Amino acid sequence: MSENRCPDCQDELSWKDGQYYCDACQHPVRKRAFCPDCDSELEKLQACGSASYFCNSCNELKSKSRVRVVFEKA
Repeated sequence: MSENRCPDCQDELSWKDGQYYCDACQHPVRKRAFCPDCDSELEKLQACGSASYFCNSCNELKSKSRVRVVFEKA
């Protein structure tokens, strides 16, 4: 089951034109990740099919399992 849910209606989000989209609410949704230690927004690094998160404030990589993810209207 997907964890990508609309912040308004909790329907599962679809992927359209390079962004998340809620078909029920008819609006794009932005996915943001925050550091579990300092709460700064993280930078997503993608290479060779895997994704990692880097915190510029802590200056270190963060485990995907610890990252706080927020979906909000774009």
